[in-house]
Formats: sequence, structure tokens, C-alpha cells
Amino acid sequence: MSDFDHLIARAELLIDRIESLLPQAVNEPDWSALAWRWRKQQGRGYLQAVAHPQYLRLTDLKGISNQLETVERNTRQFLQGVPANNVLLTGARGTGKSSLVKALLSSFANQGLRLLEVEKQDLVDLPEITDLLADRSERFIIFCDDLSFDVDDPGYKALKVALDGSVCGMSDNMLIYATSNRRHLMPEFMAENLETTYHEDEIRPGETIEEKIALSERFGLWCSFYPFDQDEYLTIVKSWLQHFGIARLTPNMRRAALQWAQGRGSRSGRVAWQFARDWAGQHQLHD
Repeated sequence: MSDFDHLIARAELLIDRIESLLPQAVNEPDWSALAWRWRKQQGRGYLQAVAHPQYLRLTDLKGISNQLETVERNTRQFLQGVPANNVLLTGARGTGKSSLVKALLSSFANQGLRLLEVEKQDLVDLPEITDLLADRSERFIIFCDDLSFDVDDPGYKALKVALDGSVCGMSDNMLIYATSNRRHLMPEFMAENLETTYHEDEIRPGETIEEKIALSERFGLWCSFYPFDQDEYLTIVKSWLQHFGIARLTPNMRRAALQWAQGRGSRSGRVAWQFARDWAGQHQLHD
């Protein structure tokens, strides 16, 4: 090989290495999809279509009728283009917070509702997401599941600005629905109570507590979810068993469902669903 050929080969190898480091072109989003996840590729965000969104009906959700009615009404307002609020759903684990948001899609997709799930570390991309969705005719719920922040999380400030206070706010075809086990989305410590002051009969929280409350207050609508009592839990078990083709809850099933919940240390919709799947699967299993 001549020196010139060797130089060309080295140059081609160098070009290949440089091209591998350059950001790849991001394809146009699949706007025929009903749901997406926000993903990152070499530092660039893009919409990844969800091929098989989880199908849940609002009628499948038991024990949360008040919360369901409130969120459904707010969503109808949003779809009709009248004022509606961003929503924060908080409370006990497994009580249907995430399921309620997902069930909205199956109920209202034919009215233009779409769902975009964004992880908390990607909330800093909300301005970019807004630019991408602003001119679309669909109505988008930005879904932040199991949301909580530490003190220095960059997503905390990004979400706070997006909800209220930014010159470049979200477009009218977007709302944020977030779920969290924490009412104020951040850990709260006993020492923070020492900042509280008292003026006559008035209690004034310290600055640290005020800062933490400031984010959750920017959600216009709060829905709280609570642990189910035994009767509510068994009602949900019965509903999911019927979903799997089991017509009635026998005393044996009832006893097994309670033992299942006791083993999990929780009576929740999620635990009821898991029990029903296990019971139905066992009794449909062929040797």
C-alpha cells in the first residue's frame, strides 16, 4: 500500500470515528400513536411511540369514585378547550393513581386525548417538549409517574417554572398530571419544624417548608388517595376476578385474598389485581 493509500485509509477511519460521536438524526414522531415516552439519544430528546399502551377502563377502577369523578371532569374541560388544571394525585401506594391516568386514554383517545410519559430527570426538557407539541391539534397529558424530588434535583425547578412563573409557559394543548406518594413531592424532615414560628395564635412555617409546599401548590387540582378497608379491598378483588372470568367470590377465595393482602402488608387495588391474576392463573393452568 502506498503512502497515499495509507493516508486515505487513516482519514476514512478518522471520519468514521467522528461520525459515531455526532448526534444521530431523530426521526419524525409517529403521530398516529396514542401514547409516547420521552427518550434521550446522545443528548437529544425524541418521542418514542408506545406500541401497546396499557388498556384500562375507568369502569375497572373501584373504590376511588370521588377521585375518578374529579379527574374525569377536569379532563373533559381540557378536551373541550375550556379552562382546566394541572393535577397532582397523591397518597397510598397501589390505590389507583397511575391507573386512573392511564384509563383516561382509553376513554378519551377518540376525542383527541394523547399521553406522553416523562421521567423526572427529563423534566428539564419541558420547553423542548412544548415546542414540539404546541402546533398539534391533539390534546396532550404530560404524565409524570411516581414523582418525588431531592433538594438539588434539576427537574424540581424545571417543573416549578413550567407550572407557573415562566415567560415561556406550556401551550394550551398540554396539561401535567403527576402521581406521587408524597403530598409535597419532597422529603420532609423533623428538623424543619424548628423553623416554625408562632405569632399570637398564628403558626408560620419556616422558609424550607414554604419552599417545599410551593411546588405542589402550583398544581391547581389535588386528589388524595387512601388505603382501602377490608370490604373495599374484597370488592376490588371480586371485580378483578370477574374480569378474569370467575363469577363469584367464594369463602375460600375470600380467605385466600385476605391472606394474600396480609402477606403483602397492604390492602390496595394493586394487591387485589395481583391476587386475582394469581388465582385465575392457577385455576386455568393445565398439567
